[in-house]
Amino acid sequence: MDQLILVINPTGYSTKVSVYNYRNQIFLTNIKHSPEALAEFEKIADQHDYRRQAICDELAKANINLKDIKIVVGRGGLLKPISGGVYEVNEEMLKDIWNPMGEHESNLGGIIAHEIAKMIGPDIKAIIVDPNSVDEMDEIAKISGLPEIKRKSFMHTLNQRIIAKNFVREIGKSYEDINVIIAFIGKSISVGAHRKGRIVDVNNGLIGDGPMTTERSGSVPCGDLVDLCFSGKYTRDEIWKKMKGQGGLCAYLGTNNFYEIEKMIENGDQYAKLIYSALAYQVAKEIGALSTVLKGEVDGILITGDLTYSNFLMNEISERIKHLGLIRIYPGEDDMDTNGMYGYMVLRGEIIPQKYS
Repeated sequence: MDQLILVINPTGYSTKVSVYNYRNQIFLTNIKHSPEALAEFEKIADQHDYRRQAICDELAKANINLKDIKIVVGRGGLLKPISGGVYEVNEEMLKDIWNPMGEHESNLGGIIAHEIAKMIGPDIKAIIVDPNSVDEMDEIAKISGLPEIKRKSFMHTLNQRIIAKNFVREIGKSYEDINVIIAFIGKSISVGAHRKGRIVDVNNGLIGDGPMTTERSGSVPCGDLVDLCFSGKYTRDEIWKKMKGQGGLCAYLGTNNFYEIEKMIENGDQYAKLIYSALAYQVAKEIGALSTVLKGEVDGILITGDLTYSNFLMNEISERIKHLGLIRIYPGEDDMDTNGMYGYMVLRGEIIPQKYS
């Protein structure tokens, strides 16, 4: 009998969907959502019905019967700080997803997975794996400089763990025995220090500190930011958009598409080259800072995410960090297969999902 595993990964303007029969992927699609369609919803979480129906429609077109699905794996969102691992979606989790730590499309993963699981039957589990809010940071890393503000852990947890485990297979060691620095570089950027199986320090990749990205400002001089907030020129929402969505490369160059930026550079645009190089500079600087967290004991520097397809960026970053140790680049993402694997392991009883509370 088939043991189908449904994996759902909502992103900004699309929803990735894959189906596995045991460990074999039998279906994969990336459902595109127009900005106009998504603009009809006040909050990101309000898109759940729209996206769920789109998923069901695609599965029906592919002649995949929902009743054959035995487990649903959703992308983990912005929950309260928790340890890493696999969690079953329960009522407590849904309460926190509907009242999230921040607006983000990843919050839809748990909601939609839960809804589809309930459509199939009461015994079908919905799970998430290594959500963005996993917090394994050392307490010293959370000290900000103001008692009222604590540094937070929001990162690409699943992607970073995938890359770490790929790396240890290559070198024949255990994740729990190595120290690595991992940079996920995309529309958001998180750079984490992994020490003996724990992510002990990381920038807030949601909206906070760290390098600027294609559309986020990252760390900016705080005094100047305060002045900007109270200048009377911008509303609170407009400031937030400057920090997330309209910041970074988008603010400087008018686009968040790195292919367009590279074309500008090829055509001799020196300003575009400066700004694009600054992104690489800031990523390299973050990696260098985390080498001090690991006291220089770095087994590897691993880089992943969509922007690894930019040879310009990879060369710029590598040139600045090559003195720190071994560099490995893992283009793209591998989250669908990994989530499918965890779904398979839960079905087989190899992993018992943790209870979220």
